[in-house]
Amino acid sequence: MLAIIAAVLFGLALIFELAGISLDIITGQVLVVAGLLCVALHLAGVGATTSGWRRSRR
Repeated sequence: MLAIIAAVLFGLALIFELAGISLDIITGQVLVVAGLLCVALHLAGVGATTSGWRRSRR
């Protein structure tokens, strides 16, 4: 999920840079940093869909 969010943030950053759009605090550079943070969290395993404990049947 974090990888999808990162891709969206990178896409928005590209649009912001190409169009020259800059809101008060949200710029293309801020979106790139947020996207890199999401990629780093994704690679670290945060938000993984597998759960920690499983109940086994015997």
